[in-house]
Amino acid sequence: MAPKGKVYRGSVKDFPGFDASQDAEALYNAMKGFGSDKEAILDLITSRSNKQRVEICQAYKSLYGKDLIADLKYELTGKFERLIVSLMRPPAYSDAKEIKDAIAGIGTDEKCLIEILASRTNQEIHDLVAAYKDAYERDLEADIVGDTSGHFKKMLVVLLQGTREEDDVVSEDLVEQDAKDLLEAGELKWGTDEAQFIYILGRRSKQHLRLVFDEYLKISGKPIERSIRAELSGDFEKLMLAVVKCVRSTAEYFAERLYKAMKGLGTRDNTLIRIMVSRSEIDMLDIREVFRTKYEKSLYNMIKEDTSGEYKKALLKLCGGDDDAAGEFFPEAAQVAYRMWELSAVAKVELRGTVQPTESFNDDGDAQVLRKAMKGLGTDEGAIIEVLTQRSNAQRQQILKAYKAHYGRDLMADLKSELSGSLAKLILGLMLTPAQYDAKQLRKAVEGAGTDESVLIEIMATRNNQEIAAINEAYQEAYHNRLEDDLSSDTSGHFKRILVSLALGNRDEGPENLTQAHEDAKVVAETLKLADVSSNDSSDSLETRFLSILCTRSYPHLRRVFQEFIKMTNHDVEHAIRKRMSGDVRDAFVAIVRSVKNKPAFFADKLYKSMKGAGTDERTLTRIMVSRSEIDLFNIRGEFMDLFDKSLHRMIEKDTSGDYRKALLALCGGED
Repeated sequence: MAPKGKVYRGSVKDFPGFDASQDAEALYNAMKGFGSDKEAILDLITSRSNKQRVEICQAYKSLYGKDLIADLKYELTGKFERLIVSLMRPPAYSDAKEIKDAIAGIGTDEKCLIEILASRTNQEIHDLVAAYKDAYERDLEADIVGDTSGHFKKMLVVLLQGTREEDDVVSEDLVEQDAKDLLEAGELKWGTDEAQFIYILGRRSKQHLRLVFDEYLKISGKPIERSIRAELSGDFEKLMLAVVKCVRSTAEYFAERLYKAMKGLGTRDNTLIRIMVSRSEIDMLDIREVFRTKYEKSLYNMIKEDTSGEYKKALLKLCGGDDDAAGEFFPEAAQVAYRMWELSAVAKVELRGTVQPTESFNDDGDAQVLRKAMKGLGTDEGAIIEVLTQRSNAQRQQILKAYKAHYGRDLMADLKSELSGSLAKLILGLMLTPAQYDAKQLRKAVEGAGTDESVLIEIMATRNNQEIAAINEAYQEAYHNRLEDDLSSDTSGHFKRILVSLALGNRDEGPENLTQAHEDAKVVAETLKLADVSSNDSSDSLETRFLSILCTRSYPHLRRVFQEFIKMTNHDVEHAIRKRMSGDVRDAFVAIVRSVKNKPAFFADKLYKSMKGAGTDERTLTRIMVSRSEIDLFNIRGEFMDLFDKSLHRMIEKDTSGDYRKALLALCGGED
């Protein structure tokens, strides 16, 4: 139901095991005879997606030769009837009906026109225009032009074209020019050039306009909303403000509309119904979170207090949950995060690599195949790839010795002279022990001009105590210096302290301690300025304790800490760190948290980012494929498919070429 790559944020989902005929029969029985079973009707309809409701309508017609919407209208009354019938229409037809009602008869419901046309995407506008034509055999633009006037009418017509730019690539020069043009069209002009406001706010992409609003604030010293209120008036002013709000945050715009629909005496039921229906499969979870943050009460509770009967029950079902009271209820995103930590805590995942020791292994035979592949003119890269990607690291170490014993030559030196580019880096990486390989990557990250902090973070935040100890030993042996000393001399501040702490390899390995976890969660909350209680500790002391908790507590214990943190604050720790920290310190702590939560998913994300968009980050791709091939690459493949709805194998195939691609695919181990 969500677009590819996007997380679904609606509150109503497809009903599992859906059967349209069975549901049609249930609704028929609920309306048969004297009276109707309203509870059964609302339970069924609010727990089906719009697509499923449309199928129910069709099945009802086929089974009983009757129109389901007509029967529902006959059986139900008042606000409850309006809500249920709205749910039965496809979104575009529901919007078309709302607009038809807004412009029919004496007077116009301008607020309804503004809400729908200011908030819908280009595609939703096109669908609305087509639905209006189909349902009423009339042209929507002609009807709106006939019912409105002035600049308000002009802006509505512009929005009705559904031609807002959708390109996220933004020109800085155009941003500056548009901000300047808006300022000159309003604040700096005698009178107002409304056409300029209409053109820019009606046509430019949301991403572009957000930057324009930032630039406008810089050059004028005031937000664009304030200038609109000063320069424009009436329905045109309200429409332009709605457009600005939807550009900034559609969820916040609807949260505000819902709040205003219910606050004070009386309830604007048409607005309440329209929004709850139209957003239930788009962004209701986002609206709920904004609502709770902005108004310090949940949307669920406000509906509960302001409505009654079956109407209330149906609205609460569409709302999908209560976000009030930390420790008892918390926002949907926090609930999801809590469930993720619970799953992380109880999941017994068997980590599997894609490269296994070869049965009937013959180190001398493999050494001969490799020598033959590199002897004489040309090199048989295929033979080298076939042998070395299908042997475990321990077996490769035996091949190194056998090659030396048989030919008196250094296999690594021969490979280096015969191979080149990305393939050489991958094959030579496979020939090192895991600790030697990590040590080499860390050395490259700190030597020379500049430091590759992302490599330091990736390795130091994800290795266990035994792996860290082996890396330290390999680093000392290869470079005659302590890893801790090189990290200290090449980094600074809190980032240095994090890396040095991780380099000690002193993470606890025991189970969770619930009492300690609660105390640790308080320290995390206080450090991230999310705690309700103030601490007597100085900020330095808090930061030291925070760092110690994340760098030395065991994974099982940290999972419990992060669950306690959510109960305490209504925030997920990763989200809080991203929001309240910055730079390398933020990235290091996020890597630790994500590694604790789901290490294969952390690496799947890194792999995806190394290949998406223009160009490929071959260093990252090689590093992860080599280092995880015998640990958890099989699990990483699964997470990759879950997260990005495409296989790692297919993405490597599409994004790389030649023998390098052949070697990567051999390590990948198969198509998912």
